[in-house]
Amino acid sequence: MKELESQRERLQDRLDALKTQRERNVLGQFATPGPLAAEIVESAWTIVGAPNRKTSFMDPAFGTGAFYSALLHVSSPSSVGTARGYEVDPHYGGPAAALWRTTGLRLDLCDFTVQRPSSSDDLVDLLICNPPYVRHHHIKREMKQRLAADVERLLRLRVSGLAGFYVYFMLTSHQWLKPNALSVWLVPSEFLDVNYGSVLKEYLLDRVDLVRIHRFDPAHVLFGDAMVSSAVVWFWNRHPAIEMPEFTFGGSIARPSVRQRAERARLRTERKWTRLPAAATVASAGAPTVRSRRQGIHADSEVTLADLFEIKRGVVTGANNFFILDEARAQSVGVSPCFLRPLLPSPRHLKTDVVESDDNGVPNIAKPLYLFDCRLPSEELRRADPSTASYVGSGEAAEFHMGYLASRRDPWYAQEHREPAPFLCTYMGRSVEGRTPFRVVLNHSEAIATNVYLMLYPRAPLRDMANCPAGRRAVWQALRRTVEMQWSGSGRVYGGGLHKVEPRELGRISADWLLNAHSELRRGLVRQPTLL
Repeated sequence: MKELESQRERLQDRLDALKTQRERNVLGQFATPGPLAAEIVESAWTIVGAPNRKTSFMDPAFGTGAFYSALLHVSSPSSVGTARGYEVDPHYGGPAAALWRTTGLRLDLCDFTVQRPSSSDDLVDLLICNPPYVRHHHIKREMKQRLAADVERLLRLRVSGLAGFYVYFMLTSHQWLKPNALSVWLVPSEFLDVNYGSVLKEYLLDRVDLVRIHRFDPAHVLFGDAMVSSAVVWFWNRHPAIEMPEFTFGGSIARPSVRQRAERARLRTERKWTRLPAAATVASAGAPTVRSRRQGIHADSEVTLADLFEIKRGVVTGANNFFILDEARAQSVGVSPCFLRPLLPSPRHLKTDVVESDDNGVPNIAKPLYLFDCRLPSEELRRADPSTASYVGSGEAAEFHMGYLASRRDPWYAQEHREPAPFLCTYMGRSVEGRTPFRVVLNHSEAIATNVYLMLYPRAPLRDMANCPAGRRAVWQALRRTVEMQWSGSGRVYGGGLHKVEPRELGRISADWLLNAHSELRRGLVRQPTLL
């Protein structure tokens, strides 16, 4: 079997090299590394125990057969019965069928999601899969509708239109499981936090018996060609019986860095399952300690950052190289200053977290940037400002007006309305030595920002405090400390340790630290019960 696995690995490398990275990304083809496949299969075999009959096996996204190869290695010939695989891409499926032709494997080269078991003989005892990681915008509308209808028919569950292909794949596979079958999935860990993952969590809590979820440390990328953090999910096809499924993090599957069991009642109320194992425990594996409101630590306060700030994304231009100009370029192309708004540069070019301003509200930075934003209709613009109209014409010649965002604006060169925000938080970043990946910026200028920042506008009574420079700085210091203390319980994390936070996720952070630093704000909130 070692020789077959060596042949399989060479075959995988050769077939991957014949496709571009983009082709494999669109189809979600990220092959499971051999050592990881072996670790997953060994864990499954340990859970199954010594079977009293031959185990039937299926991999519905077979590829070249990493899981099947591992199964043949860890099991005895007498313990494996029928083995079945599905592979939609003949580029991989044809050579894989030739490789495994002497082993008794049945490999069907077709779309697994349109197949149906014809009888109970088609059902399996063990299903292990790394499903295609296809993002929702690469799934055709007709396929989404068909898959969603299949899931609703099979399980009476509704899948969000934003769900990736792997969500449908896992749910539609349910019909292939024998009673008490074990199912194991290597999937993106994003489902543990995002809204569209709620259907999988409902399935794991109510329709099957969840055994364990292991989340790999996002700093260690499993797939060299995909920046995605991963998790392995084990469950039995039976009525839920395990009252406290296990959550593990980091290390290896056999030797995780952290272990914790969680009651089902808590899992039903915990929106972000990446908080498990408990953040305080994960801190020992390298992440900073985070206080969890759901654990009752913040039971005395329900105030969040969303109660204190209106949080918005920065503007999305749709064509930054046209709409973002420095002063020299604006002069050379003839855009009038009245159509230019000061704009903060991207975080990697912003060398300070405190942005000072000149007398015109322009940031005191080495190379100020401006956003072209004009709301005059084209005819009126041509009469009032031919030079700026000429620049608009150059954008139309380059077909910027035909872009997705620009084509939906009227006129196409008008931007979303944003007021300057006194506080901004970066949208993404990497954690270095446990420090927060998110920067909180104090903005004394009139500059707005693009969507690489989240813009925070203070609500009353915080607004009054932030109106003066000293109060604004005090709020900024407390806000920065609040984000530093609680960032790892918010947002989502991708392979290589890349963290992202959305406005709602930032808004859910507890504001306790900020309120404790400024007790007068808490007293002000008490007088405004609508905020509580």
